[in-house]
Amino acid sequence: MQTLVSMISKHKILNIFGENVRHYRRKLDISQEELADRANLHRTYIGMIERAEKNITLLNMEKIANALKVKIEDLLKKQQ
Repeated sequence: MQTLVSMISKHKILNIFGENVRHYRRKLDISQEELADRANLHRTYIGMIERAEKNITLLNMEKIANALKVKIEDLLKKQQ
C-alpha cells in the first residue's frame, strides 16, 4: 500500500520531468508532435508526460532525452 508521502514524491518527480521536457522542447522551438517523431513515440504520450499524467519507462526517458539533445539527468533536475 502506498503512503501519502510516496504518492506525493512520485507525483513531484513526474511534474519535474514533465516541466523539463516542455522547457527543453520549447527551447528547441519544436511541437509535441515533432518531439514525438524524433523520439519515435506518440504525440499524445508526450502531452501526457508534460502534464505529469503518465509514468515513464527508462527506455522512453532515454528516447526523449536523445530527441531533446540533453542528458537524462537534465530532465530530472528541478529548474532554478
